[in-house]
Amino acid sequence: MGILMDKKLLITGVLTDDSIAFHIARIAQEEGAEVVLTGFGRGLRLTERTAARLPQPADVHELDINDPAHMEALVAALGEKWGKVDGALHAIAFAPEDALGGNFLNTPAESAQVAFVTSAFSYKTLAVGLRPLLKAAGGGGLVTLDFDNSKAWPVYDWMGVAKMALRTVTRYLARDLGGDGIRVNGVSAGPLSTVAAKSIPGFKGFEAIWETRAPLGWDPTDPEPVARMACVLMSDWALMTSGEFVHVDGGFDAIAAAPEE
Repeated sequence: MGILMDKKLLITGVLTDDSIAFHIARIAQEEGAEVVLTGFGRGLRLTERTAARLPQPADVHELDINDPAHMEALVAALGEKWGKVDGALHAIAFAPEDALGGNFLNTPAESAQVAFVTSAFSYKTLAVGLRPLLKAAGGGGLVTLDFDNSKAWPVYDWMGVAKMALRTVTRYLARDLGGDGIRVNGVSAGPLSTVAAKSIPGFKGFEAIWETRAPLGWDPTDPEPVARMACVLMSDWALMTSGEFVHVDGGFDAIAAAPEE
């Protein structure tokens, strides 16, 4: 009996099989869940091909989180398929090129707005859209993915600002959805070598910092620890946890500086 036995889960953000979301979907299935994936735009067919690599077949629906018609169609499809949803992964983020890479002072307001709406406000969009189906399940667990930006990082710029906003959105969602039995949490992951990460200029520098400071060590090619924690937070093992971000980063967040040689 897995910790997600018979759960019905929506997993966004699967692109390739090195996506964190792919491994969350895989482990969720191994733990007994049935999953539906979403893809977007030109990446939709890639998501469909990647879904075939899961242990069990999974439906794929298109979701542009900023298009209300897409959200409505997805909710209708899930309602017809399952009649409820027990949990969902929010793995949606985007910032325009001029909002990253050391361009913080020159980024136009429009690009910062795109980063915020797509990467932070979208968690609210997903939660509110799925709320009736989560209520039909008697409550459930929502989980998002974060790279901790409580401090300023090189090159991450307005995506860092959006990710900090995502934390605040999580707390307010936890406040407003708790009465429905809906838990809203996040996993703050160490740097992982995904397609999305590789698109951020200078991302390799994060990996080098983790090598020297994380007391448990850190393998940027292994998303399994992050995926396992996300599955725990969507499961009934986390029934009284909401509004939290769990660090899965090899202990990096707890350490102020690398040890002296």
